[in-house]
Amino acid sequence: MKQLNDIDLTGYDQIEVQGAREHNLKNIDVSFPRNKLVVVTGISGSGKSSLAFDTIYAEGQRRYMESFSAYARGFIGEMERPDVDKISGLSPVISIEQKTTSRNPRSTVGTVTEIYDFLRLLYARAGEAFSYVTGRRMVKQSQDQIIDQLLAQFGGQKTTLLAPVVKGRKGHYRELFVQIARLGYTKVRVDGEVQDIVPKMQLDRYKVHDIEIVVDRVIPKAEDRYRLSQSVATAIKQGKGAMMVLDTNGEVHYFSQNLMDPESGISYDDPAPNSFSFNSPYGWCPTCQGLGVVEEITEDSIMPDRSLSISRGGIAPLGEYRDAWIFKQLETLLKKHKVSLSTPLEKLPPEAMEVILYGSDEPVPLPSKKYPGTEWDTKFDGIINFLKRQQETGTDKIQDWLKDFMVIRTCPECNGARLRQESLHFKIDNKNIAELAQVDIRELADWMVGLEDRLTDRQRVIGHEVLKEIRKRIGFLLDVGLEYLTLNRALRTLSGGEAQRIRLATQIGTQLTGVLYIMDEPSIGLHQRDNVRLIQSLKNLRDLGNTVLVVEHDKDMMLASDYIVDVGPGAGRHGGQIVGRGTPDEFLQNGSVTAEYLSGRRGIEVPAERRKGNGNTLILKGCTGHNLKNVTIKLPLGTMICVTGVSGSGKSSLIHETLFPILNQHFYRSRREPLPYKSIEGLEHIDKVIEVDQSPIGRTPRSNPATYTNLFTDIRTLFAELPEAKIRGYKPGRFSFNVKGGRCEDCEGAGMKKIEMDFLPDVHIACETCKGKRFNRETLEVRFKGKSIADVLDMTVEQSLEFFENQPRILRKVQTLNDVGLGYITLGQHATTLSGGEAQRVKLAEELSKRDTGKTLYILDEPTTGLHFQDIRHLLDVLNKLVEKGNTVLIIEHNMDIIKVADYIVDIGPEGGAQGGRVVAEGTPEKVAKAKESFTGKFLKEELNG
Repeated sequence: MKQLNDIDLTGYDQIEVQGAREHNLKNIDVSFPRNKLVVVTGISGSGKSSLAFDTIYAEGQRRYMESFSAYARGFIGEMERPDVDKISGLSPVISIEQKTTSRNPRSTVGTVTEIYDFLRLLYARAGEAFSYVTGRRMVKQSQDQIIDQLLAQFGGQKTTLLAPVVKGRKGHYRELFVQIARLGYTKVRVDGEVQDIVPKMQLDRYKVHDIEIVVDRVIPKAEDRYRLSQSVATAIKQGKGAMMVLDTNGEVHYFSQNLMDPESGISYDDPAPNSFSFNSPYGWCPTCQGLGVVEEITEDSIMPDRSLSISRGGIAPLGEYRDAWIFKQLETLLKKHKVSLSTPLEKLPPEAMEVILYGSDEPVPLPSKKYPGTEWDTKFDGIINFLKRQQETGTDKIQDWLKDFMVIRTCPECNGARLRQESLHFKIDNKNIAELAQVDIRELADWMVGLEDRLTDRQRVIGHEVLKEIRKRIGFLLDVGLEYLTLNRALRTLSGGEAQRIRLATQIGTQLTGVLYIMDEPSIGLHQRDNVRLIQSLKNLRDLGNTVLVVEHDKDMMLASDYIVDVGPGAGRHGGQIVGRGTPDEFLQNGSVTAEYLSGRRGIEVPAERRKGNGNTLILKGCTGHNLKNVTIKLPLGTMICVTGVSGSGKSSLIHETLFPILNQHFYRSRREPLPYKSIEGLEHIDKVIEVDQSPIGRTPRSNPATYTNLFTDIRTLFAELPEAKIRGYKPGRFSFNVKGGRCEDCEGAGMKKIEMDFLPDVHIACETCKGKRFNRETLEVRFKGKSIADVLDMTVEQSLEFFENQPRILRKVQTLNDVGLGYITLGQHATTLSGGEAQRVKLAEELSKRDTGKTLYILDEPTTGLHFQDIRHLLDVLNKLVEKGNTVLIIEHNMDIIKVADYIVDIGPEGGAQGGRVVAEGTPEKVAKAKESFTGKFLKEELNG
């Protein structure tokens, strides 16, 4: 009998692509089975993404758009058909790419997975309220309950029933007293004192007041219940759901139909889901508006070096002394304190410093230039006060300038919890919603175990369905290896691989069938140990009746797939062909480069001897940031060091957020604060630090590899020196697409125009005037070796090596781009089209083209992202050259081919999140392979013995 996923209702058992010519694809025909896990692999730049995303996904998206009505398509416009003859057997397509990370600080893991939304619903409906003043449980009473309590508590005593109308607010309240009198009341209690209402009665408008209406004076008795109920109803009506009782001893007791603390009298509004949202004014902390952090201008941020004087630029926003009004004011102020603008800041008297920073009400007399012999009396606001005012009212340009003097601090009001204090005092099982958002997913899953047994009957009934949804979504995150993340982790701080796996978890949750999912290296940033769970998740997606197409280089993923398609044989113009396909067993018999590495016939060799280094060590002691548990590491300089460990173990906290900011502050006076640590030794043995991360080299099509590496400056200079350019009087700026003169003014040198699509992502289309060439006709008439400046930008790095062979300055930079495996990209390729791994290698090339000192520390974050086995070999050659010159290369990596060739390994773990943050093993790969607690060690042992 056939299995469900063997039966395909479309009638197709294959997806067939015929005549694909997108980008570098050479008119290829390829087919692969439907409802299977299919891996598309090949050397970087061979055309994998062109086949998977630019051909198959683009055609699926176009067909979906065509299903819209003609009216809707009028808004969207026609999508261009990919350059392919025919695709048959195509299902609805969903793309899960790496470039999905939101830049919005309000997007978190909790909001994007909807777990936080369900928690908000749970707390709004089943949370128990506690007072933020006394910590007591808040109570809500009906009118009958209030009357019963009055009879029980105050029976036979004289009491005064009060209706609160003003609580802790300033004002004279003249109109309010008139209104109260018109309602027939004769007495009010103002600030604790009962008074008669008199004509023209008013209070001090600048003081804070409490005002209550005296509704009735009664002695509660059972036989007078009717009168009592009338008075209570009136008091509650006037007090908008709340009332107070003044007893014979002058003590006040609070009662309310809303949530209220009977001791302090504070009350909360009935909770709604948006009461727990940090994106809503009803829930967010009013100080930080739900961001959890505030930007402050501090004394240290505007005076980074107090050994300087004001005239030498000690106050950074002012700069060095010049003939300006503010310096004249400061000069006059300092004379009073018998110091001058040349006095170092650290030697200024405290009272003078106070006036400089925070101003003074005393007028500052300044001689007038316009009317000699007279003086202007001016008031000095103070530097910090002035900057704060500009922060609120200044132009965008001024606010950008002010960012240099801002320090980001945890919000003092909510301590980073993002919510107002009332929201933080609703609890379930003694935990508020912010506490749940701050623990990792694994800990949250553990808290959910047996939760129903710890809830009240009412909470259990209300929360049954909600808890089921939360548990399901937590399960999906655990399945894709993200148990170390927290719900409040900002989406913009995730790596491309993590963001992609979150989307994958969300898609598994939708339980769609008959869909073609296309993914771009979902294993990025994942330790080998967690790869097994990711592969299982993809198989689960397949078993629902979907086709899963994965662009991937991971060995385990390929061997676990149902079918492999290998694109090659080379990169760029040397690729674009199908060099092998079949089931893993069939594929291993193939002669392609990928099959050679996969079968073990070819591999990256382990070095015969590990480098010992130059004898110097960098020692970082007592790191305690995030989940780090008093970590101390010793890094031997002059070696290749690999920091590894399971995902979420604390590698980034240790290197990116502790070590790098320390070195950055030391060498470049950076303002970025490192996470807490005790001390660092050995800084004298290095002279600079360079971090090469995967952030984009630019966010607009104007950025490209040529501009980023300063290669374009040399190319423009070369064109400006050509005879034709000199005759026309062209300078290097004429060949820039960023300034007026030589560029196409229709698209302002972008080569494309952005069309805003309102409810869809913006679309970029080629400029109709210059046809994407970026320059005007006159500029393109200047040619070098028959090529215009636009033709040069369209060259691949590999082609430009030959073209610029006699231009040593240009050749050196082009050669480094080629050395890091980027021979296939074009010099003018838009930054927005580069993957994270490609952007990182462009940065690496830019650093390599500089003259190194031999004492540099390079920090790389997963440089193997997007790299084939063959490309990793090239990358290692480049990194080894750096180390051989005496530099130190520190790599955060999960890839075993890099780990096994390192000279020294620091393994952090053993688990992710709270169970991580320790050094599990350190030393040579051979030593780490013997460490029993190390997950990396187990996989390393297989590689070394392999």
